Amino acid sequence: MTEDSNSNPNSSRDLASPSPPPPAPVPLTPGPRATVLQKTFNQALLRTLRANSYANFSGCFPTPAKHVPASLESVWRQLNAKLEESARAEFEDIVHERDAIRQLNELDRLMGEARHRRDHGQGQGDVAPHTLTPEELYRARLAPHLQEAHTAMNAKIESTQNENAALSQRVQSQRLEIDGLMSRLESVIADLEGAATAATQFSAENNLRKEAVQMEEEVKARSDI
Repeated sequence: MTEDSNSNPNSSRDLASPSPPPPAPVPLTPGPRATVLQKTFNQALLRTLRANSYANFSGCFPTPAKHVPASLESVWRQLNAKLEESARAEFEDIVHERDAIRQLNELDRLMGEARHRRDHGQGQGDVAPHTLTPEELYRARLAPHLQEAHTAMNAKIESTQNENAALSQRVQSQRLEIDGLMSRLESVIADLEGAATAATQFSAENNLRKEAVQMEEEVKARSDI
């Protein structure tokens, strides 16, 4: 018994390993959501082709419809066939390019697991870290820091906006005050200009009066002689 257990040391480790088995590969056959997508496309394409009926098509070409209806109907059939073929080919290219079937099947799987955890009372905390992908672990690790940085950035932006609003009001108030000071200053300048004008006129009149007095004194002096 001892030799058997020592000869196969990996057997005990395999039984005690906490790692879950690798997830099953995602099937490429259309699942529920992929099937609904294809069904929706087929219904939309069918409605489009029905809208392009022969009656509507021939109404656009009344002369050929009257003289060569068989040829016109053949053209109509070829046109619809080409339209359907092109639409289906383009749809298949998009599905292949976007890997839509695998992605939708993966979504079906994730939704099924989520419903299973919900029905059995399991939360996100029950998911073992070693079952997550590197990207999921990376996002889970950075999410709290990014959220904290986002909250701090929003607080700074809000504070800056409030400061800008206060500064704007302050500048507006200072502009109004400057306008009032300018108005008062213009009034003072106008008063000073009026005073200067009056003073100039008074000085001119005073000089004339002095000249008249001087002339009277000279005339009086001559008459005394």
